[in-house]
Amino acid sequence: MRLLRKSQSSLSGTVLLLLSLFLAAAAAAAEDRANKSSLAGILWATGKDESDLLADMESDDAVDGDVGDELAGGFSSLEGMLHWAIGHSDPVKLKEKASDVQRLSAAELGKRQMEIKELMEKLKMPSDAELMKIAIADLNNSSISLENRQRALNELLILVEPIDNANDLDKIGGLVAVVRELDNSETEIRTTAAWILGKASQNNALVQSQILSLGVLTNLMKMVKSSAREESIKALYAISALIRNNEKGQQLFYFENGYLMLQDIMSNVSIDIRLQKKAALLVADLADYQQGNADAEKHPPLRDPALLKAVVDLTSTSDLDLQEKAMLAIRSLLQLPFTKAVDFKDICDLEQVLERIKVQLEELMYEDEQRDYAADMEILRKEVHIIFHRKLDKVSWVPT
Repeated sequence: MRLLRKSQSSLSGTVLLLLSLFLAAAAAAAEDRANKSSLAGILWATGKDESDLLADMESDDAVDGDVGDELAGGFSSLEGMLHWAIGHSDPVKLKEKASDVQRLSAAELGKRQMEIKELMEKLKMPSDAELMKIAIADLNNSSISLENRQRALNELLILVEPIDNANDLDKIGGLVAVVRELDNSETEIRTTAAWILGKASQNNALVQSQILSLGVLTNLMKMVKSSAREESIKALYAISALIRNNEKGQQLFYFENGYLMLQDIMSNVSIDIRLQKKAALLVADLADYQQGNADAEKHPPLRDPALLKAVVDLTSTSDLDLQEKAMLAIRSLLQLPFTKAVDFKDICDLEQVLERIKVQLEELMYEDEQRDYAADMEILRKEVHIIFHRKLDKVSWVPT
């Protein structure tokens, strides 16, 4: 640290005094903060020795220039640290310390300087980029324990939430390392890897393209069929995040017959209801993208009668949240110009479905806890009813 490497001759008694006070005030805090990340609670997941970590960080500092010279712990300069020391010092003790410092020998001054240097090293927290590099290094270490591999993934799961960190993940080899874990033999490892890919790519076109270029979609779709529920859910979450508002991603999804996967999920009465909710939401997203992008390639699978029926049949569930998501998907599908009103009428029996929901909502209006839900759902039901009949009228009306 540049400011702490000055020779002892350049340190005045006052500076040493204030640094001594700082040392005493901050020592307790340093104990808890040492070896923790700036994310309040993340622990380094690494098989490296501490000396190796410090060497890595010092090499990064040499590349980053002045960044490495900044004092961590909230102090950007020695002056800032001195202000802190003054503000947290008793004036009487300050005067006493001044006398003590003046009586220190050259050897004692040197010892005090080394103590302060060691404290500042403890206070130096690794950056998010440094933490990601440590985690990625662990993933690339074939001899690391399963526990540390999982911990590395858990840390990346938190670190990729900020968009800047997600954008940097590919630059430092993170995406390749995470994608490789999708083939891990351990379910929890695969599940967390898929979760990371979903988080990193959510509403991020750059990361979506980077991940899709690695050919992960097929693998994720296989994981959706896993007997492990969490793996299935996180895999579908990742797929949804990857292809949302992404034309290339959706083309790949349809090419892999992704719509059949969604149809199977929605038609399977024994499947985890969380998967059905995600499937219904994804259908609505795909339909909304088609409707909102005139130049987007039109995908006939969205007008497949079997898919439409699978969505409409979800409304018979006793789960009100799933029922609402199904209605949102129906509304979006009805607004597509290439879906057929007759399919909704004859195959899906939508007229009877809407009537049944109307009766159900009337009953829910008498329940205090469900009244707000029922009111909102009735608005949605009426909207779907209007769109449906307008679509029917266009078919039945013949120009003369």
